[in-house]
Amino acid sequence: MAAELLNLKHFVFRSKTLLARRGSQFNPPWKLNGANPPRGKYQSCSSLGQISDVSNQAAVFDVEGALLKSSAIFPYFMLVAFEAGGLLRALILFLLYPFVCLVSEEFGMKLMVFVCFFAMKRKNFRVGRAVLPKFLLEDVGNEGFDMVMKFRRKIGVTNLPSVMVEDFLVEYLGVDAVLGRELKVVFGYFVGLMEEKKSGEIVLNKIFGEEKLDSSVIGITSLKKPIDQQLLSHCKVVYLISETEKRSWNVLPRKKYLKPLIFHDGRLAFKPTFIATLEMFTWLPFGIFLFIIRLSVALFLPNNLQVPILSFTGMTGTTHSTPIENSNLTSKTNTRKKLKGTLYVCNHRTLLDPIYVSMAIRKPVIAVTYSLSRITELLAPIKTVRLTRNREKDSEMMEKLLSQSDLVVCPEGTTCREPYLLRFSPLFAELTDEIVPVALDYQVSMFYGTTAGGYKFLDPVFLLLNPTTSCIVKAQKKLPKECSCGVGGKTKFEVANYVQSKIAEALGFECTNLTRKDKYIILAGNEGKV
Repeated sequence: MAAELLNLKHFVFRSKTLLARRGSQFNPPWKLNGANPPRGKYQSCSSLGQISDVSNQAAVFDVEGALLKSSAIFPYFMLVAFEAGGLLRALILFLLYPFVCLVSEEFGMKLMVFVCFFAMKRKNFRVGRAVLPKFLLEDVGNEGFDMVMKFRRKIGVTNLPSVMVEDFLVEYLGVDAVLGRELKVVFGYFVGLMEEKKSGEIVLNKIFGEEKLDSSVIGITSLKKPIDQQLLSHCKVVYLISETEKRSWNVLPRKKYLKPLIFHDGRLAFKPTFIATLEMFTWLPFGIFLFIIRLSVALFLPNNLQVPILSFTGMTGTTHSTPIENSNLTSKTNTRKKLKGTLYVCNHRTLLDPIYVSMAIRKPVIAVTYSLSRITELLAPIKTVRLTRNREKDSEMMEKLLSQSDLVVCPEGTTCREPYLLRFSPLFAELTDEIVPVALDYQVSMFYGTTAGGYKFLDPVFLLLNPTTSCIVKAQKKLPKECSCGVGGKTKFEVANYVQSKIAEALGFECTNLTRKDKYIILAGNEGKV
C-alpha cells in the first residue's frame, strides 16, 4: 500500500512538472512576481509601446485576444444564427449554450458552428459583411487597435470561421491576410463542419514569400489563450496581453474608424450576449401582445388619442417645431403653379417617419415612398402613394397630390441607421417653393424596423415589437425664397444639397454622396429594386 501511494505521489509530481514546463513560455515569471520583463522572445504587452519604429515589420495578432475587448464569441454566433438562420435556429443555439460551456473549447466551437451553419447556402451568407462588422467594431479596444496599426503588414489570426470576420478585418482594419477556420461546403451549402487547421509555417511562407520570417514578424497574442504555437515559433518577438490589461481598454471611438460605418443590416439592435438573448426571448410574448395594441391604436383611434396612448406603451416622441409662416410669394415672382399643400422634406430613419411628421405638425399628410411592402401599405394609418422611379410620372403624381394636400417625401430613397445622410434626390425641388425641411432621429431598444436583405413585410412587426422607442422631430423654418428654384433661381441640385445640409446640421449628422443603390449593393448584393 505504501509503495502504491509513493508511486501515486511520484506520478502527480511528474505531471505537475510537465504541465509547468509546457506552459512556462506563456506564463513568464514577471507576470507572477511583478518584475520587469526580460529581453527574451516573450515579453509583456506594455513593452511594445517602448518600440519607436515597427512600420517596416509585420504583425501576427490574435483577433479575440489582442484586438477585441471581450473574448466571448457566443454573441457573434448568435448574430449568425438569428440574422442568417432565423428565430428557431437562434433558440436552439441559446438552449445548447449551457452545454457548450461544460464541454471543451474546441468541441463547443464545433457545436456552435454546426448549429449556425448547417444547411445554410454559401452564396446567400452576407452576415459577415452586412451585420457583424458593426458589433465587432464596437468591441475593438482602442489600445489594441493602436498597437496593431503600428505595423506595415498585419495578419489576423482567429479561432472563428473566416466567413464571420474576414470582411470586417480586411475592409475596416486594412488587414493583409486572415487566418481563420474554413468551413466545408457541399453543393453550395455549408455542412456545419470545419476544415483542419493549416500548418503555421506553410501559411506564413505563403503570405511572406521569400522574406526571412524570424527577422520580420512580431506576434501579439493573449496570455490566457495564446494562438497556434507554430505561428509564434516563427515570430522574432511575442508580446503577451493579459485579461487584466484588456479590461482597462477603452472602446475605439468612431472617429478612428479607418472606414466609416455607414451601412449595416440585421434586426438585432443590441449585442446578443447570453443574458441579453435571454431577455429577448422572455420579452417576445409580451412584445407580440404590445404589437397588437400599438397597431390597433394607430389604425382605429384619432390622432389626439394616439399620441398619449402610444407614449404610455413606450413609443415616445419629442417635437421641436418652428412656426411655419404663410407664403408671401406674389403672382409676379412665383412663376410656378399655385399649389394647395406644403412639401415636407425629411431624412429617412424608419417607415414611421411620415406618421411622426403628421403628429408633429398636427394635421394629416400624404406620404410618397419608393418602396413599401403591400402589407405595410395596408396597415399604414395615413395615405401612402408608391413612386415608380420614372421621373416624369413621379413628378406629375407628386404635383397632383400637392394640389390636394400636404405631402411628405424622403429624398434619400432608403433608410440609414447611422448618423449620416445619403444623397437627396432633387426631384422634390422642381415641384414647389413651399418646402419645409424636417429632421428626424429614431432610436430603438431591441429590434431594427428596417432591412435591406430580409423580408420587408416584417418591418412594422419588428419596429412595434420594441420595448421602447424614441423619436425626435425637428420641423424647421420654411425654405427661404432666395434658396428655391422658382423665385431664387437655384438649380434643383443646389436646393437638394441645401436642404440636406440643413437637416444634417439640425441632427449633428454628416452628409454623404452615397445613394440607395450603393446601400443595397453593399448589404444585399442587388440594386434594391422591389
